Amino acid sequence: MADRIWTADDVADHFEEAFRTLRKLPPVKAQGYFNIWPDIVRTNREIAFMEPEPMRVWPSSAAITRLEQTFDWMPWIDEGERKLVWRRAARVPWKLISHEHGCDRTTAWRRWQLALTKIAARLNAR
Repeated sequence: MADRIWTADDVADHFEEAFRTLRKLPPVKAQGYFNIWPDIVRTNREIAFMEPEPMRVWPSSAAITRLEQTFDWMPWIDEGERKLVWRRAARVPWKLISHEHGCDRTTAWRRWQLALTKIAARLNAR
């Protein structure tokens, strides 16, 4: 990371990848609960008429490491900027973001760019 020059676009791409990685992680379950019921044995006909389940793709260890790096950057910006950056990484439309933050679209975009530039400046200063 030391030999790389970070830009606001690079940081935005990094946050989008972190959001996608976070969505791919397995769900959190309460520990200590289990099921003692036997598995249901289905016939071939029942299996043929079942709805297909979505295939779950787990993130790689490198993607999880980059996600953790992104979490390390969060204290560098204010809480409002954090919410703005994560909402934009989730590809929430600017209209909803500007409504949540109580400003127009251009101001929300400028605040987003400023937050990304702050992170890029800290990364380039290392």
